[in-house]
Amino acid sequence: MTEAATLPKTAPDAATRHFDVIIVGAGISGIGSAYHLQTQRPGTTFAILEALDDFGGTWRTHTYPGIRSDSDLYTFGYRFKPWVGPPIATAAEILSYMGEVIAENDLARHIRYRRRIESARWSSDKKLWTLEVTGPDGLETYTTNFLWMCQGYYRHAMGYTPDWPGMNDYKGRIVHPQTWPKDLDLKDKKVVVIGSGATAATLVPNIAGDCAHLTLLQRSPTYFVPGRNENDLANTLRQLQVDETWIHEIVRRKALFDQHDFTRRSIEEPEAVKAELLEGVKMFLGPDFDIEKHFTPRYRPWRQRIAFVPDGDLFQGIASGKASVVTDEIERFTETGILLKSGQTLEADVIVTATGFDLSVLGDIAFEVDGQPLDFAKTVTYRGMMFTGLPNLVWVFGYFRASWTLRADMIGDFVCRLLAHMQEKGAKQVEVALRPQDADMKIGPWIDPEDFNPGYLMRGMHLLPQAGDKPEWRHTQDYWTEKDVFPAIDLDDAAFRYS
Repeated sequence: MTEAATLPKTAPDAATRHFDVIIVGAGISGIGSAYHLQTQRPGTTFAILEALDDFGGTWRTHTYPGIRSDSDLYTFGYRFKPWVGPPIATAAEILSYMGEVIAENDLARHIRYRRRIESARWSSDKKLWTLEVTGPDGLETYTTNFLWMCQGYYRHAMGYTPDWPGMNDYKGRIVHPQTWPKDLDLKDKKVVVIGSGATAATLVPNIAGDCAHLTLLQRSPTYFVPGRNENDLANTLRQLQVDETWIHEIVRRKALFDQHDFTRRSIEEPEAVKAELLEGVKMFLGPDFDIEKHFTPRYRPWRQRIAFVPDGDLFQGIASGKASVVTDEIERFTETGILLKSGQTLEADVIVTATGFDLSVLGDIAFEVDGQPLDFAKTVTYRGMMFTGLPNLVWVFGYFRASWTLRADMIGDFVCRLLAHMQEKGAKQVEVALRPQDADMKIGPWIDPEDFNPGYLMRGMHLLPQAGDKPEWRHTQDYWTEKDVFPAIDLDDAAFRYS
């Protein structure tokens, strides 16, 4: 973090700014939250503080070839803004969609770019958050009654790369997709992409044609869903000249129903779902490809995220011979490539580490509550969005098994309802606390590793809040239930403490 003492001060008349609500982040969550606040709470003063120089978050920072969504845009898009493109969209298409939301709702005037929050201090005496912010001209101070954290959950500046032996010996270039260099030329190069998730599945078909050869190196396989990047129901409704607002809602509901049923089946009949997923891969790779070794995961479906592969492009690249798959573990890097534990050597001019990211809890901001530094890991979460001992703050953390934006929309409704309730009660402060009936509740990790266990979550679990074994005190990851529960949350329940 930047030391405040070394930063130049802004002009006195610009040094302090106050808003009823400050939204942190102008990504998919922040822009949606601003829409809900402006629509449902007209007259509320608010600002969006964004560390980058433009909106978009992930879709702005990730520039690797082929960057696209791994959720369908009928559910990843906002409920209030119809999506009219292909279900799986490129970053450019998503940015264009977000730009339309900003323009149509005059949100640009609320966004303050190049504002990185260094610290956030809550005062129970003043009922205010005070934010120290690094701006384009130095240190700025903001105050707000309510903080709406929409900054996401991972560090944008740098991705996660394991520390393999011999990396310093390697004479080629090591690249992480999260910081893709503009000057990278892969023409006629031997390239190894390390990874097995959605990023690797996106990169391989988009760069394989440029390379002399591309090898996808994975320690263990991942489940994928290959299919056409079309929505037949949407196409039919358009042929019938149904209004796009209706199409968006109908297709969205059908997609959500299908996703819920798929999740249920993944848990209740995992072997049948596994067979269906692998059959989809076999359709592209044929009977002679070793599906068992390279595309059969060790875990049941949906214990980690399942990415959609539009038009099976990953598997088409492998079937064509432009790319190959190796499933093995890394012994060490060498001067010219990678030595595997099997003894095989992969020669590489460029190694791409599509190995994930690091969690960033509440934007790595230094939080204090009444002069005491906040240890986020010692709080207990209320439905994955509020935290014991942390007043006037809500965090948007989306779904793993459904689109992130679904929860951003629901939390938008909740926050607006909470703000209205506080106004009716004349309350300036709200926080959540365990109730008398929760005294003997079992407290555990943010999420059960037996339920969902991707690497980034397991590496960062110690940073996240604790959870109880009651649905109110955990992020259940269950959209199908929460869509009915959230609107019915009793804001006068004993879990809410007003003052």
